[in-house]
Amino acid sequence: MAQKLWEKNVQVDKEVEIFTVGKDREMDLYLAKYDVLGSIAHITMLESIGLLTCKELDSLQAELKKIYWLAEKGEFIIEEGVEDVHSQVELMLTRTLGDTGKKIHSGRSRNDQVLLDLKLFTRAKIQEIVELTYNLFDVLLDQSTRYKNVLLPGYTHLQVAMPSSFGLWFGAYAESLADDLQLMSAAYKICNRNPLGSAAGYGSSFPLNRQMTSDLLGFDSMNYNVVYAQMGRGKMERTVSFALAGIAATLSKLAFDACMYNSQNFGFIKLPDQFTTGSSIMPHKKNPDVFELTRAKCNKIQALPQQITLITNNLPSGYFRDLQIIKEVFLPAFDELKDCIRMVTYMMKEVKVNNETLEDPKYTLLFSVEEVNRLVLSGVPFRDAYKQVGLDIEAGQFTPDVKIHHTHEGSIGNLYNDHISVLMQKVMDSFAFEIVNDAEKRLIQ
Repeated sequence: MAQKLWEKNVQVDKEVEIFTVGKDREMDLYLAKYDVLGSIAHITMLESIGLLTCKELDSLQAELKKIYWLAEKGEFIIEEGVEDVHSQVELMLTRTLGDTGKKIHSGRSRNDQVLLDLKLFTRAKIQEIVELTYNLFDVLLDQSTRYKNVLLPGYTHLQVAMPSSFGLWFGAYAESLADDLQLMSAAYKICNRNPLGSAAGYGSSFPLNRQMTSDLLGFDSMNYNVVYAQMGRGKMERTVSFALAGIAATLSKLAFDACMYNSQNFGFIKLPDQFTTGSSIMPHKKNPDVFELTRAKCNKIQALPQQITLITNNLPSGYFRDLQIIKEVFLPAFDELKDCIRMVTYMMKEVKVNNETLEDPKYTLLFSVEEVNRLVLSGVPFRDAYKQVGLDIEAGQFTPDVKIHHTHEGSIGNLYNDHISVLMQKVMDSFAFEIVNDAEKRLIQ
């Protein structure tokens, strides 16, 4: 059995080991290539301050790059008896390079190592989430423009209320995603600060060059105060999870609308048959299971900030093993949300809309406000116009004019989709992913 990085002469009790390691080995596979990236930056800095020779640096970099590509291909494993990803990487280096492999841990602790891994992982996953969300945004805005002239009932209290349109419906969710990514941009900036060099949370007596590792890894800045760097464990995950929850909330609401609008009682949209599932006993059923599962998965993701808060909210400053449990709920959430975004994008691209919804007489009263407004424009005081139309409705004498003339910004006749597009582009530009991508490429080339 491989020795642990911290183990000396006394071996820990087996049951204690199983309990304390928990799912760490499984979760650390998410972090493997990011652990290697951080190590490449760290040893480059160590050589610059005289803790490694140039020859040692060259041999360590070459081996670390091999491990990186193993992880990139999904072939990296954490062996039985090895506690975590950090131990596995050091073990692999020591097998090939002997004592040189043992030198990579100088000036750092597993505390700042995992902090760094989590930040590198998270900012990469944020980029994937943002790009997928932008694809969905594009589909929604295209659909909004395509169906801008097709009217749709608007509801308040689930009662028929006022005319809406598919242009408004699709466009509303597009703009919601722009706001969601604005929050994600703020979370990304909090994530994109370097904790490496904080060691166990109190710095190091080695003359570390933290600015150098920050630059090598493409960070906006470092977490300056070493105690705060450790206090950021859990805070970063909670902050990012709020941004994930924002996107999830938009998808969940859209999924609810889609399920309801697809039902026979509404009939506003129709999902292609191949996007639905059937019943084991009812041959006519075509169920919107993708949207139902999306709703459930996204509602689960919306609980993530609370889960992380409950794990961390009664911890003082410093490191505690409680923080390990955050990985179990946080790391898998990205892939789950990515799957939901991909499926919703696919579905919304292919959904068919009903062009004749408002021909059903049950939607006649949708146009009551339009009639009130027409009377007001002709000089009738609003309260009198409201009463007149209300009395006509009660008497069964209301005959609507179904022509809609909305011109103000963001209304049926003036969707302002071009402005929504500009808004989203500004948000996308705020991430500046290319800085990080270029830095990471330089490290592994």
